[in-house]
Amino acid sequence: MTEITHSSAPPATRLQGASRRWAVLPILEIAVLAICLVLPWLLQDYLTVFATRVLILCLFALSFDLVWGYAGIMSFGQAAFFGSAGYGVALLARDLGVTSMLLVLPAGILIGFAFALLLGGFLLLGRHPASVIFVALGTLTGSYACDRLARGWYYLGGQNGIPSIPPMTLGSYDLTEGMAYYYVALGFLIAVYLLCRFLMRSQFGLALAGLRENEQRIAFFGYKVQHLKAIIFSLAGAIAGLAGSLYAFHEGFVWPNMLGVVISTQVVLYVLFGGSGTLIGAVIGTIVIEAISFWLSNSYQDIWPIILGVLLLLVILFRPAGLVSLVLSERERVGSFGRPPGKA
Repeated sequence: MTEITHSSAPPATRLQGASRRWAVLPILEIAVLAICLVLPWLLQDYLTVFATRVLILCLFALSFDLVWGYAGIMSFGQAAFFGSAGYGVALLARDLGVTSMLLVLPAGILIGFAFALLLGGFLLLGRHPASVIFVALGTLTGSYACDRLARGWYYLGGQNGIPSIPPMTLGSYDLTEGMAYYYVALGFLIAVYLLCRFLMRSQFGLALAGLRENEQRIAFFGYKVQHLKAIIFSLAGAIAGLAGSLYAFHEGFVWPNMLGVVISTQVVLYVLFGGSGTLIGAVIGTIVIEAISFWLSNSYQDIWPIILGVLLLLVILFRPAGLVSLVLSERERVGSFGRPPGKA
């Protein structure tokens, strides 16, 4: 009896330990949320403006984490959806005088979704499955083409972009940069994060996780692999469109760099640095990189890009799973699906 009791103890202990480990993710999410909620009350006005920009970029990073971290689609063209939505709402405000948040943000989401659906349909819905390299180069080409088009089209302002965008409005209230815009951006980030968390913990998310790990096996189970990729690619485009719309009204102007390769690569670094396939890693990676860049650019103006590059390289080399791997186990990053063992 002593031996039986002794042998049955370790599994229980392991289960308790696993439960404690699995509780790290919600604690981390709540901690980040609490910091974001109180941050504007602790910062000076110009830093609140900077923090708002970071929150919008966090939203943009979530869109890339969906396609790469969960579906295994390397998109080097997320900026195309981000920038096209920004240009779209800027034209609505400039030419039609439409600045209502209830109109311009849905328009930006629709623009990002439609563009991603068209590009994703071309790259992913062919007769034969597209390789990772083909999709990466295809999205990169799309982003570069959008950048060159914007630079050469006079209607879009050419190299100068579209300046002096009127502020976004909610009823009779102008949402200008500051604390109000900060909480609007935070509210959208929370809503999108919760939506993504729900989807990635559903059976749809399980199929995506399997798709990332073994595409052939998921196809063998009867899933339409290319359709799954197109769905998540389009959803990510819609999120990038929302981020681009918020960014355009926050900055007050749009320019061709919003569509180009540089910001597309930048969002890849955000996710890799924080930890892909976790959602919270994309948020943390964006916040950390932008905060470090802001501090380094003020303290070491001549060499700060080199210092930042070395730091990013060290993290990716020694922590390939990103910063969140310091506190999250691999099991927690993947998540759990279905009923727990032993329950009817």
